[in-house]
Amino acid sequence: MNGSDAIFAPGFRDSPYWWEAAPPGASTAPLPDVAEVVIVGGGIAGLSTALELGRNGIKALVIDRETIGWGASSRNGGALSGAGSLGKVRADLKEAFGESLVNEMVEEGEAAYEDFASLIARENLDCDFERSGRFVGAHAAKAMEGLKRRAEMLNAATGAEEAFVVPRGAVAEEIATTKYHGGMVMLRAGGLHPAKYVRSLAEAATRHGATLVSGVTLESYARQPDGSFVVTTDKGRIGTKHLMLATNGYTGAATPWFRRRLIPVASYMIATEELGEDRVRRALPKLRVYGDTKKILYYFRPSPDHRRILFGGRASFVQTDPRKAAATLHRFLVDLIPDLAGVRITHGWKGNVAFAFDMMPHVGIQDGVHYAMACNGSGVVGMTHFGRVAAQQILGGSNRVSAFARLSFPTRPLYTGHPWFMPLVGTAYQLRDRLDGWRVTNGGV
Repeated sequence: MNGSDAIFAPGFRDSPYWWEAAPPGASTAPLPDVAEVVIVGGGIAGLSTALELGRNGIKALVIDRETIGWGASSRNGGALSGAGSLGKVRADLKEAFGESLVNEMVEEGEAAYEDFASLIARENLDCDFERSGRFVGAHAAKAMEGLKRRAEMLNAATGAEEAFVVPRGAVAEEIATTKYHGGMVMLRAGGLHPAKYVRSLAEAATRHGATLVSGVTLESYARQPDGSFVVTTDKGRIGTKHLMLATNGYTGAATPWFRRRLIPVASYMIATEELGEDRVRRALPKLRVYGDTKKILYYFRPSPDHRRILFGGRASFVQTDPRKAAATLHRFLVDLIPDLAGVRITHGWKGNVAFAFDMMPHVGIQDGVHYAMACNGSGVVGMTHFGRVAAQQILGGSNRVSAFARLSFPTRPLYTGHPWFMPLVGTAYQLRDRLDGWRVTNGGV
């Protein structure tokens, strides 16, 4: 065994840690010839849309080429926050979108978090939901100014101290590292078990009348003169009044307009072996969910039982083997929290997230097709919310149109959905982080 092999625990798995408790399940219901609403994508956004429609008397059909919940919905870090989950709303966005619209985005994001908590309670979703708060570490001294402005904006929107700045001298109260120059805590934040959540969401959607069918690939769709659609799949055709796309980082060639507006990026995660709660608390005293301000950011947290640490980031800007990526993430983790040196990894996995060119989430209607896409790496609360927004659009609108539905969905000339430029972007981001003083070598797979 060489040195790099020593970081892997016996029985290491290249599948999500979350799947140990809640593996994605196949749904083999027969594919109908007609459905009032067809939703393509069985992740959080699609299931949230189906659930909201069902609660309003519309029985949706949800199809997915994999098992329901197989994608990023059951692979992510399970971190939750309000405005932070809806496009990482920042004060500097006011220059791009205007102060009024950005303020609406913040208010919508904070309301979405409370709506999310209410959904869990109302549907009795089994997902280990915990209001722990979120700590964002400042990777450089100048990043503190941005965090201060963000905290002020969040507090102004809510009229309460929902966020506060942590000076450098108090960082040890939040995390056992000397790497951060301070940080910010958002109280309207927390965590859950994402695979349990998407499984429970699927059960709730089914309970309200949705039909879920896995192993079905969308091949094409055609809009009819009356505005309805004929959806062609590898398992047959379906006639439908409404079509909804919720494919995000797994958007394929059958929907080229949407594919040209999404940048799929692989995000990687590891789970440590069981450490016990005392050691986890030494590393993460408040047991929050965590992130930072680097271009190549880290995101991490305790497991729901507080016995191990889950750590994620951009281990590579090209698709790579989860085991190789796991070794890189382990190095990042130990560099950040030296007390974890010698800790082994039991799981390493990856999943696709999708970014938009404007780094904002998008929900709306294009040529009659409803969509909720581009979670930009923060999708649990956001895609639950935008699924509900999409359902309201299908139902005929709501009293207040989502601020995010008023954004254009940009692309770039000649872009077809293949992010050939990501290695170049990764190199530029590495350089920016190093210039800011972050010395660890990132993206080195």
